[in-house]
Amino acid sequence: MSNPKLELLTPGNCQIIFIDHQPQMAFGVQSIDRQVLKNNTVALAKAAKVFGIPTIVTTVETESFSGHTYPELLDVFPGQKLLERTSMNSWDDQKVRDAMKAAGRKKVVVAGLWTEVCNNSFALEAMDQGGYEIYMVADASGGTSKEAHDYAMQRMVQAGVVPVTWQQVMLEWQRDWARRDSYDAVMEIVREHSGAYGMGVDYAYTMVHKAAERTASKHEVLAPVAAGKS
Repeated sequence: MSNPKLELLTPGNCQIIFIDHQPQMAFGVQSIDRQVLKNNTVALAKAAKVFGIPTIVTTVETESFSGHTYPELLDVFPGQKLLERTSMNSWDDQKVRDAMKAAGRKKVVVAGLWTEVCNNSFALEAMDQGGYEIYMVADASGGTSKEAHDYAMQRMVQAGVVPVTWQQVMLEWQRDWARRDSYDAVMEIVREHSGAYGMGVDYAYTMVHKAAERTASKHEVLAPVAAGKS
């Protein structure tokens, strides 16, 4: 293929790396609501797990500065090895380079903190020195200001990085709703993490298709009492 970036992301042609989704890094994020950032990151992780995407989780200065990775992210990948670093640039760490090489896939989906530092330096050098294609998940990444995030994204795009969003990536992996082996799991992620879209799916399931409510608890419904009656 003359332009490999025209090839859609599939479960068989890409790997994913989560960079420094740690509390001290999140404290500095101002480009996106931090709870939204966590929601999007965990949703992306769940999608990667559903589709069996080779996954790297790397951390920086956990004990001395950054704190521990989001527990919600770790819970998606129980037993996942965390690749600890000292460098702001994940590409500098041999463990990270070895893990990427072992995955054997040139398309790399990236989410991390901060966009203008850890994501930017990793993306540029992974392309330049490793020959990788980088797909930067903009809404599962965050910068220290909106300008920091936006201009870092622009710099990376100018260098050849492909900007994407978490739901875009998941639905590109799904591609066809006839793929029933992943359909239910994808819709579960949508219902939990996709905001208004997820609410709409819940509504359609329960009100149109008469599915059970998405709750494990039971609630008694008291009939309405007309106004003026006691």
